[in-house]
Parts: sequence; C-alpha cells; structure tokens
Amino acid sequence: MQTDNLIKMANNIGDFFKAEPDHEHAVHGITDHIQKSWELRMRQAIIEHYQKGGEGLSDLVKEAIGRLRA
Repeated sequence: MQTDNLIKMANNIGDFFKAEPDHEHAVHGITDHIQKSWELRMRQAIIEHYQKGGEGLSDLVKEAIGRLRA
C-alpha cells in the first residue's frame, strides 16, 4: 500500500475523532483504531513515515502515531 493512501486513511480516522471534546480520548481512539484495524505492515509503514517527519499527517494523527511506536 502506498504511503499516500495510508496518510489519507489515518487523517480520515483523525477527522472522525477530532470532534471528540476530550483530546486524550481522541488520541487514544486513533491509536486504538490503527492498532486494532491495520495490518502490521500498514502500521510499520505509517510509523516509518512519521519518523521521517510525518508530512501530510494532521497534528492529532501525528500524536497518535507517536504513541504507536512507544
């Protein structure tokens, strides 16, 4: 899967959760969704993209991806 598609998918998840008034809950929701729903190679690719600066990812998604790698 191309990185552009993963960025779009991650940002779509972020868009869903950004309406959440509790910031921590939103970040956790994104992290949890990606952890449970994405295959390992997809998670690895988006983490690698994040580690290279995460161009194109929203700030909320970047925060969530940062927690994935922890």
